[in-house]
This record gives sequence, structure tokens and C-alpha cells, in this order.
Amino acid sequence: MRSVDDEYVEAVLSLVESIPPGRVMSYGAVAEVVGAALERGGPRLVGAVMASYGGAVPWWRVVTASGRVPPGHEVAALRELVTEGCPLSTDGKRADMRRAAWRPPSTRPPRP
Repeated sequence: MRSVDDEYVEAVLSLVESIPPGRVMSYGAVAEVVGAALERGGPRLVGAVMASYGGAVPWWRVVTASGRVPPGHEVAALRELVTEGCPLSTDGKRADMRRAAWRPPSTRPPRP
């Protein structure tokens, strides 16, 4: 894993902790929000942070852009998402990104 400084790790974990129950963010969205503040990182780096340090935060709320949950943790992640009332895809194997995706209020694009 690329060297990750404590500030970046803390920013990722803090953002993940702020995702409301039943909602999700993609690795890319997390990277975009944290990267805008710290001017570094990307989806793979967010994934590395989550794999190494994410056990104490609601890791199941971070998914791929298509809504897939972390590989190897599908059963546990989907169980948590269902328990929280997260909308799932029709096949029940992914978060429904149209309905479940979340962004912090300060990073939402303005409405036309």
C-alpha cells in the first residue's frame, strides 16, 4: 500500500462515520470529498485505508460506483445494509446507487 499519512486516514474514517444509516458512498465519492480537502488520494487509496483501518467504522457503507459491497464481505455488508433499510438493487446484491448514494451537504452540487 502506498504510504498514507495519518491526516488522510483520519479524514477518510471521519467521513465514513458521517454516512447516515441506510445510505452509502462510493470509494470514488469518498476520495473526491477527502481529496478536495486534502488535495490527494483516489478510490484505490480509500480502499486501502478502509482495508487497513476501517474495521471500527461502518465500512459496509462504502461501496463501488455500481453499488457492489466489499469483496469477501458480501454477506456481512448486505446484512448490515438491509438492517439499516438501505435500498438494494432488484437482485438484492448491490446498493441501489440512485436511491442510496449520499454526499455531505457541503459537497452537493447546487440545484438548477
